[in-house]
Amino acid sequence: MTPEPRLEAAAHFVRAEVHADIGSDHAALPITLLRSDRVSRCIVVEKTPQPLAVARRAIGRAGLLERAELRLGDGFAPIVVGEAHSASITGMGQRTMLGILERGAERLPPALILQPNDGAELLRAWGPTQGYWLTGEALTTGFWRYAVLHLERKTGNDPAYLGVPGAAARRYGPHLLRAAHPLLLAELQADLSRLEPLERFGRAEVLEGVRALREALAWLDGRQVGR
Repeated sequence: MTPEPRLEAAAHFVRAEVHADIGSDHAALPITLLRSDRVSRCIVVEKTPQPLAVARRAIGRAGLLERAELRLGDGFAPIVVGEAHSASITGMGQRTMLGILERGAERLPPALILQPNDGAELLRAWGPTQGYWLTGEALTTGFWRYAVLHLERKTGNDPAYLGVPGAAARRYGPHLLRAAHPLLLAELQADLSRLEPLERFGRAEVLEGVRALREALAWLDGRQVGR
């Protein structure tokens, strides 16, 4: 099983004794983590029996059942407090992810790897309010461009957002902006072509998007001038 680029990028951020994968589906990420020895043991959680059975069969075919535990439950509910050192949620909408994180707030591990499939702005905003720093980001290709966030529980203000305009950082990612990631630059140009013609209609969602976009472009232009 060769994982998709988005899952490869998520796996890159994982290094733990015990890792939990929430909503694992075909268990591609746990299998990748176990095969590469990025984790010693993986807990796989599914909400309903059928996908849990699919994950069990995939892990069994990979010969990794001895290092995996498959549990039925909603989000982090089957995870004992302090049991997992990190956790991943991939391939879901960011609002669905927020619901899982909020319902499992008392059980969240010190590190989270989140790969939403519809934008990451809400998750980036959630992190600082819950004591998680955004310590790494990736952007990968696929059906569309996927962001991957690495959050770690730390105290104080998250330095990732220092010096980057707030709306731009939340929408596009402070680490990605600082790196002038090629996929991000392509995304900015695509957003420019998509949003500018809609600006005249005055929809709040569009206006917010245009503001974040222009913040990002102006900040990147300023960095180029300053070099």
